[in-house]
Amino acid sequence: MHLPCYTEGPATGPDGTLYVTTLRGKDIMAIDPGGTARSWARSVCPNGQVVLLSGEHLVCDSDLGTVSRFSAEGAFIRHELQGRCAHLPLRTPNDLVVDAAGGVYVTDSVRHTGHVFYRAPDGRQRVVATGLDYPNGLALSADERCLYVAESYQNRVLQIGLAGPGATVGSPAVFARLPVHASGRAVDNLPDGMAFDATGRLWVAHYGMGAVQVLSPTGAWLFAVETGLPLTSNVLISDAKTNERVLIVTGGFGEPGPGAVLKLTVTETLHYP
Repeated sequence: MHLPCYTEGPATGPDGTLYVTTLRGKDIMAIDPGGTARSWARSVCPNGQVVLLSGEHLVCDSDLGTVSRFSAEGAFIRHELQGRCAHLPLRTPNDLVVDAAGGVYVTDSVRHTGHVFYRAPDGRQRVVATGLDYPNGLALSADERCLYVAESYQNRVLQIGLAGPGATVGSPAVFARLPVHASGRAVDNLPDGMAFDATGRLWVAHYGMGAVQVLSPTGAWLFAVETGLPLTSNVLISDAKTNERVLIVTGGFGEPGPGAVLKLTVTETLHYP
């Protein structure tokens, strides 16, 4: 599906509706299983989002510096974070992931001095990582003992150990370095959104490479999926019991547009650990 604006933040609702954000398009779009798209809610620059079990959404707005809560019907409820977190500026919230306790990890995408924050369900706030070079996509391991962060301008994925919700163990470590574009330009790399599959492999949208890179549970590069989108922002995985993976990929052909939402089927003929 092609859309006027570059797309981000894919998430699936309880009824199977797909939601994507459009950044400068200001829309959070709802796409029903039949492929019909409509504006579900509006914000200034909506980016990463998650759909909660209640059907409510948490949405980053990168211009407002907010993480906002919307009802299941798309009505704005309140800002969960606005302008600051853990006594530090929240400048460009980009992506977020929610743990089993209902706490939220969120990236603040800034060159050289970016942060990862945590907001607990009771409102307490923590700094999870600091001094990162444009922290972007987030993924949480199945056991919630590790948080993974795409550090875009370093073209790598970091791993942060967790002793509990928002409580870190040691310093961030390099989990994987990604393939490098032949141009040598940093903007032609830039890992963005990420998602785990049921086998523990990490699928990483590689913005400037127009691909999704697939990493083993130990961080080894396995293979790439070419998306056909020059700018690939994010990936959502539908696991199957067969050798197929169905991917929902967002991004586009430029920013602020045009954009697209793609459904790709990846058939695997080899076993990857």
